[in-house]
Amino acid sequence: MGLKTTKTQRSKYLVPMHSSSLTFTSVLAGIVFYNRLWETFRFKPLYIILVIFCLQIVHEYLSKRPFEAYQESVYFSRFLQWKWLERQPVTKHTFRHYRVLGKGGFGEVCACQVRATGKMYACKKLEKKRIKKRKGESMALNEKRILEKVNSRFVVSLSYTYETKDALCLVLTIMNGGDLKFHIYNMGNPGFDEERAIFYAAELCCGLEDLQRERIVYRDLKPENILLDDCGHIRISDLGLAVQIPEGETVRGRVGTVGYMAPEVLKNEKYTFSPDWWGLGCLIYEMIEGQSPFRKHKERVKRDEIDRRVKEDQETYSDKFSEEAKSICRMLLAKNPGERLGCTEGGAAVVKQHPIFKNINFKRLEANMLEPPFLPDPRAVYCKDVLDIEQFSTVKGVNLDTTDDDFYSKFVTGCVSIPWQNEMIETGCFEDINAYETDGTVSPDREKSPKPKRGFFHRLFSGEVRTFLS
Repeated sequence: MGLKTTKTQRSKYLVPMHSSSLTFTSVLAGIVFYNRLWETFRFKPLYIILVIFCLQIVHEYLSKRPFEAYQESVYFSRFLQWKWLERQPVTKHTFRHYRVLGKGGFGEVCACQVRATGKMYACKKLEKKRIKKRKGESMALNEKRILEKVNSRFVVSLSYTYETKDALCLVLTIMNGGDLKFHIYNMGNPGFDEERAIFYAAELCCGLEDLQRERIVYRDLKPENILLDDCGHIRISDLGLAVQIPEGETVRGRVGTVGYMAPEVLKNEKYTFSPDWWGLGCLIYEMIEGQSPFRKHKERVKRDEIDRRVKEDQETYSDKFSEEAKSICRMLLAKNPGERLGCTEGGAAVVKQHPIFKNINFKRLEANMLEPPFLPDPRAVYCKDVLDIEQFSTVKGVNLDTTDDDFYSKFVTGCVSIPWQNEMIETGCFEDINAYETDGTVSPDREKSPKPKRGFFHRLFSGEVRTFLS
C-alpha cells in the first residue's frame, strides 16, 4: 500500500523499547501471568517459576528483531490504518436512529444503526439538563466507566459514546428479546418452568462472576434489568448503581430496588459482593414462583413493611419448586451474608457447583455453545407499546454552561476498542476490506470494483489513501 510512517507516528501506538522498559515490562508480564496461574498451580511453585522464566525469554526475543521486522511489514501499516479509523470522531451522524425502545432514568432509549457497517445498537440518551438537575454527573460517569471496563458475554457492552446539543449518549448492545419481567408476567401464567429459570440463573451466575473479577458489585439485580437477545441469551443491563470495590476494602450504601435489597444493605452495613448473590436468589425464586419472595405481584404495601419482611420473614415455597430449587434459594437468601452461598471463599465457583446446575456445562455456556430454552420470535415485540411509555417532562430552571464541559469531555470518548473491533469482524468489514497482496498492494478484485461512487471504507483502504497520521 506504500504507507510510510515515522518513528514519531509509531510511538503513538507503541511502548518505547529501551532496555530498562523491557526489563520492567517483562517483570510486570511475569507478575500478571503468575497471578492468573496461581489458583490452578498453587501447589506447583517450581512449575510456575519455570513458566515465568520462559515467558521472560520469549518476550525479550520477540521485542527485538521480530518486532522490528513487524514494524516494517504491511501488517503494521494496516494496523495503523485500523487504529486511525477506530479513533475517528463519533457523532449523531455516525448512526441512523429508529423507534423508541423504552426509557431510562435520564432519557429515552432508542434503536440505532451504524451507517458504515449496518450493525444495530440501542442508544441510551441521558438528557444534559436532567442530569444536572438531579446532580447525576457522578452516577452517569460511573456507569460509563464500568461499562467500558467490563467485557462479558453476559453483561451489555458499551460500544460508543457521543454527545448532541441536549444529550449524552451511550450506544449499547441491542437486546430485542425484552426483559425478564415482561416474560415472567406477560407471556401466559406467571413464572417459568424450572429448566428455563435455571438456564437464566446459570448465565446470571457467569455475569456476576465476570463483574466480580473486576471487583464490581452490581447492587440492582431484578427482572427489569435482565434482557434477552435475539437468540434467547440474557445480559445484565443498567449498571448505574454498580460500584468498583478496591482490593481488600468494603462499601456501604442503601441502594437498590425495594424488595430486592439484601438485609445487610437495608441495615446500612458494610459489604462486598453479598448483595448480588441475594439478588440472584430473589430472581430464581421469582422466575419459578411468578412473584418475588417478599412481595406479591402488584401487592400494595408500604416500603417499611417490605423491608421488615426482608430482614425478618422466611420465604415460603409452593409445589412449583423442586428440592434442589428450594435448596439454592434458601442458601442464596440466607439473612446472614456470612452464611450465604457465594459469599465464602470460592465465590461464583461454589455457586456453580450446586446440584441444581448439574445439567449445565459452564464451559460450553461461557463459549456460547448451549442453546437457550426459549427463542424470541423476531416478529414479536416483547415490551410495552411505545404509546404506553411515559414521556419525559421538560426540564425547567437549569442552564448549561462551560462549567459542564469537563464532565462532558470525560464522558464523550468515542468508540470502545474491543466492541468496535468485534463489530468490524461480525459485520464482515474486516474480512472484506483487509484483503491485500503479499507486496502490500490492494488485491486485484478490489481494484476491479465497479466504477460507481466509492464508499468511505474503500477509499480509506485503497491506494487513494494518503499519510494521515500527524
